[in-house]
Amino acid sequence: MTGPLVLVEPYADRLGGHHQRTLVALAQARPGSVVIAPHGAAREAATGLREAGARLATRPAGGPAAVLLAASRLVAGLSRTGQRLFRSRRLPRLLRRLPHQITLVARSLAEASALRTARRLAPDADAVVILSASEALHGAAAVLGGLPHLRFVHEQATTEDTAVRLLGRLARRGEKRVIALYPTAAVREGFAAAFPSLASEVRAFAVDDGRRLSDAERDGGRAAFDIPAGEAAVCLVGGWWPYKDIGVIDAALPLLKEPLHLVVTGMPVDEAVLARWRNLPNVRLHMVPGPVSEPVLRLVYAAADAALVTRRPGVGKESGLVMDAARLGVPLVVSGHDPDLTARLSGRPWALTFTAGDPDALAEALHSVIRQPPQEPGPQAPCLLGMPTAADQADFLTRTFALLRSKESRC
Repeated sequence: MTGPLVLVEPYADRLGGHHQRTLVALAQARPGSVVIAPHGAAREAATGLREAGARLATRPAGGPAAVLLAASRLVAGLSRTGQRLFRSRRLPRLLRRLPHQITLVARSLAEASALRTARRLAPDADAVVILSASEALHGAAAVLGGLPHLRFVHEQATTEDTAVRLLGRLARRGEKRVIALYPTAAVREGFAAAFPSLASEVRAFAVDDGRRLSDAERDGGRAAFDIPAGEAAVCLVGGWWPYKDIGVIDAALPLLKEPLHLVVTGMPVDEAVLARWRNLPNVRLHMVPGPVSEPVLRLVYAAADAALVTRRPGVGKESGLVMDAARLGVPLVVSGHDPDLTARLSGRPWALTFTAGDPDALAEALHSVIRQPPQEPGPQAPCLLGMPTAADQADFLTRTFALLRSKESRC
């Protein structure tokens, strides 16, 4: 199992996040892989792919692929217009949801275009994988794209309404040509009722590239943010999305009785909240506007004694931040929002957990970091969290795709 893969990444144009990192790591594991980025690729990702020996396709190959991508862009434009027109909460919920339903159609068309391109460029690839797939219209992508494939579905941000469900039923036969890969059991359970006939596996998305932080990087990170030796620092990475509990941090920081450096990067963030944190007597705030490149992100993690991850109770999707900390060798302060994750971290000397939504518990955990920073997680930490190496992930994708093809040949 050493042949090239086809890796489709619709978000390759976006800087930051673990989507691009996983994409490049998989391409490095299988030289000669074809990477399809229907919306283009950020310079950092393109450079990494070129160095990995991958073939990057940012334009559709063939007439059908071009038509599908053009249709996707047209539909996406309608969605953006609808979001501007229907944003008022005074409108019926159905109208406010309509643009997001249209977005699901646009994403499916873009996926189908990428699959058509894959048929043209790499018909004999070991596996065809959409790394950031839509949460809907799984069969439609396979029918329109004309190619069986694996699809990583990270979360259910938008559920299907009647019209999209009807489109899905019309293309239901295409679901036999798809295996969905869910990063956690909780995500899989969330989709089970909506797609009972869709074959699926639970598989972590993030991969361990083996590039732990070095001592020199840690020294450089502290120096970059002017954090003196002996003073505690915590990093808060990533955009402030609704599933993240920034409120518990906002309530916990005023409770600190000792100084703490807080390094923040990401987009979007709330400037009013940051202004409050700057004025707190025991908080030394360091802000790095996001999104940031991989070297800058490593610098942020390197400066910290621990990475802070807070989510609302019940959020069970994979945390790229937790996975980043494990692979880089950075201790964690993490909310107990996900029982499975909490169980995996229980008893680990490099992870402090606190009750989700409890500012007193978070303040206590931060005081623990200030008094005695946790020890760094060892090289085995990624495996303990279920994170495979890039080579192991590529082998898994190859085996799973072969299983899909064998089932298809028997139908």
